[in-house]
Amino acid sequence: MRPMIDNIVAAIKRRGGKMPLEDFRALIQKSRDSLFEDIDTLTELVIASGLPIDIEGDTVVLKTCFRPWRDETFCVVDIETNGSKPNRAQIIEIGALKWKNGEIVERFESFAECSYLPYQISEITGINPEDLKGAPPLSKMLPKFKAFLEDALFVAHNVSFDYNFISASFERFGLGVLGNRKLCTIELARRTIEAERYGLGHLNIALDINTLVHHRAYADAVTATKVLEIGLKNLPPSIETTEELIDFTKLPVKKAKSLVEKARGAL
Repeated sequence: MRPMIDNIVAAIKRRGGKMPLEDFRALIQKSRDSLFEDIDTLTELVIASGLPIDIEGDTVVLKTCFRPWRDETFCVVDIETNGSKPNRAQIIEIGALKWKNGEIVERFESFAECSYLPYQISEITGINPEDLKGAPPLSKMLPKFKAFLEDALFVAHNVSFDYNFISASFERFGLGVLGNRKLCTIELARRTIEAERYGLGHLNIALDINTLVHHRAYADAVTATKVLEIGLKNLPPSIETTEELIDFTKLPVKKAKSLVEKARGAL
């Protein structure tokens, strides 16, 4: 499913953000893993994954290609886990918030039931086994988080870890892969903020964010949101849509910083 979603995004972006529905269905047919998979069912699964697409008559639209990033709903996420590999570990806490137009509009925070918590994880996070007793199992918590996330832009500091771990956890519990578009605040910060280091703990101090707690999911999501906000303020005005913002964070750092400096010089 992941290669299919990646192929769909790449194909729609090559066409300027829109694709005929017939071509969209043909792409799904070409990308499917088995000849026995139903095209209509796969189309529904792609939409349910959180990929921000609309079907308008005979056209499929990738909404992030046209939505101004200023109107985007950013879902800033952080997770704590009892290990680094999703096939051998699990999420023990998710903290997330939805940020839009400079305001937090929704919050999500939950522990997850876990029978194994290594001592070193407790030392880092301050989470104890007692905190997880009576917490909802992942089979209950993850569907609630998926409903919270909807098709918002998934944002995290070192986004690949949180995104891939949650996506693997979704698959394990029959919720499908994550299809949401994603943005990394480390990569945004590297291109828009001058700092000696770009770890969340360092930026928390260097940028005078000063969130009191570190290595707890919701607190780190709050800190990442502040980094996001500062980074967005430094964006060149030529970056207008959400997809342009995502692409900007993937530019070579020198090139991106040059665009930022040129924009500052033009003010």
